[in-house]
Amino acid sequence: MKRLFLLLTLVTAAATANAFDFPRDTPTSSAIAASGTIQLAFSPEDDTGTLVVQAIHGARKQVLVQTFSFTHRKIAQALIEAKRRGIDVQLIADEEQIRRMQRGLVPEIAAAGVPTFVDREHDSAHNKIMVIDAGLPQAAVITGSFNFTHAAQYRNAENLLIFRGNPQLTLAYLKNWQHHRSHSKTFETHRF
Repeated sequence: MKRLFLLLTLVTAAATANAFDFPRDTPTSSAIAASGTIQLAFSPEDDTGTLVVQAIHGARKQVLVQTFSFTHRKIAQALIEAKRRGIDVQLIADEEQIRRMQRGLVPEIAAAGVPTFVDREHDSAHNKIMVIDAGLPQAAVITGSFNFTHAAQYRNAENLLIFRGNPQLTLAYLKNWQHHRSHSKTFETHRF
């Protein structure tokens, strides 16, 4: 019941976002009309990682990833398998986290042939998103506090949202991914 209430609250908030008239000099973010569906999960109670894996398995064209930390083996394997079946999989990761994570999987993902990039432009490249099949009817955007890590699934209190059926939202996340890709450098194993 709590999840249904939260979902209704999110949809209502999104639908009424344009109802407020902000002064012209007040900075605001883009408002996007609510459409499609929102799937939500909360770890550690929900099997959040499996939802991400299922979304990757459903990809038909492309999976674009931005990650801060990456230690969730099943998600990494799903990305590698998607690449092997001909899906365009690309990963942007945070440089400092690659260095610090003893069990980090970014090098393993890159070694499996997934084009991998390092975002050094920011103190923290803290995005945790996937853009799946942008431009196709089944497009999805995955976001939330959920890092693609074992700890996020089993030890942390995290949230995950999967948006489907909202082309405008998907395009916004795609453009953001492309922006960060434009200043990211190719991952080089010997540097880490």
